[in-house]
Amino acid sequence: MANDNRIIVSRTIDAPAPEIFDVLTLPSRHREIDGSGFVVSDDRTDRITGVGQVFRMNMTGDHMGGDYQTENHVTGYDKNSLLAWRTAPAGTEPPGWEWMWELKADGSDATDVTLTYDWDKVTDKATLEKVPFPLVTQDQLEDSLANLASAVSS
Repeated sequence: MANDNRIIVSRTIDAPAPEIFDVLTLPSRHREIDGSGFVVSDDRTDRITGVGQVFRMNMTGDHMGGDYQTENHVTGYDKNSLLAWRTAPAGTEPPGWEWMWELKADGSDATDVTLTYDWDKVTDKATLEKVPFPLVTQDQLEDSLANLASAVSS
């Protein structure tokens, strides 16, 4: 589902929520689940354990002229049910786009996973002129859910 400022995709994954959350909270596994092709690796980042943490990722993309780093500021954390962060180019404050993973148990062996990419809070005109939102498509977000399903089954 998409509106003018966010894309939301959902999928039921055949794994318990704690197993899925375990993958999501390890930035070293984000390349494995990324459907956009932008994530290269984490940058010596520990497991995400709460709001306020910042994790750094090595990225690549033509939109940034090649290789770059992001700092991801954790804005939502509820063990086994929610993980959210705002992304910014390394060394800057987040300009307003946010990624949110929501997990809801569907019995003991399956989880409904919702991934939201939201750029509604981006208000800086220079950022809006530079970044062609949405930078990640609905298909790429759905690929991320498929990759997550594969990651927890392996």
